[in-house]
Amino acid sequence: MLQIIILAIVQGIAEFLPISSSGHLVVLGAMMGELSESATMEIILHAGTLGSILVIYWRRILDLLTRDRRVIGLMVVGTIPAVIVGLTIKESFEWLLRDPLLAGAMLIVTGVFLVILGRLRPRDGNYQQLSYLSAFLIGCFQAFAILPGVSRSGSTILGGRLFGLKGDDSVTFSFLLAIPAICGATVLAAKDIIKGEEVVSSLQYSTTQMLVGAVVAFLVGLVALKWLIGWSRLDRLHWFAYWCIPMGILVIIGSVKNLL
Repeated sequence: MLQIIILAIVQGIAEFLPISSSGHLVVLGAMMGELSESATMEIILHAGTLGSILVIYWRRILDLLTRDRRVIGLMVVGTIPAVIVGLTIKESFEWLLRDPLLAGAMLIVTGVFLVILGRLRPRDGNYQQLSYLSAFLIGCFQAFAILPGVSRSGSTILGGRLFGLKGDDSVTFSFLLAIPAICGATVLAAKDIIKGEEVVSSLQYSTTQMLVGAVVAFLVGLVALKWLIGWSRLDRLHWFAYWCIPMGILVIIGSVKNLL
């Protein structure tokens, strides 16, 4: 139960703050063993963080179904790169998703992204007015974040700002894109369970343990997402580079020592 709570806290914080949940979970996986790599646990934690997005952005989502239906098309186009890259890695290079050395290197990349984000001039674009090409290119930033250590929120917010979105709108579009992305990751994890690849590990969780994992990820996710929105408005997201870069260096040093 303690391990599940730790994983849920890390997922809830790092899924939204621009420090990479995948990178931190890979590092925890190297420390804690198979539990953090379980497809079952992945589904549980993703369900919790997805709930956080739905609660914070329910009005925007309602607008998608009523007034801003064009944004649904932008979300579809923006999700295509992640689908292509995600399926390719899942089928042929899945080992990359569990490589601590790669996670450490990509945490440094995330830190560099955040430094760049902090140096950008203010933009004034609205996500409803994005072109389909811009949505696709922002989606490429999201696809790059499939690599462990690359922050999905950080990279897509940077992509949105580069293509003219103001701060709030880049954050909003980033997390609208997260809805199909998280759902897709959940489907892939569920596929492993259905195929029988996770039968043994899925049986080790009680209903109570799974519920606790989802609730903790949800509650922590609410706090983290509000934190990210607030710091984005204060133009402080680049501060997280001071976490990502040193952490990446430490992970690389630890990984190299293990290899030696």
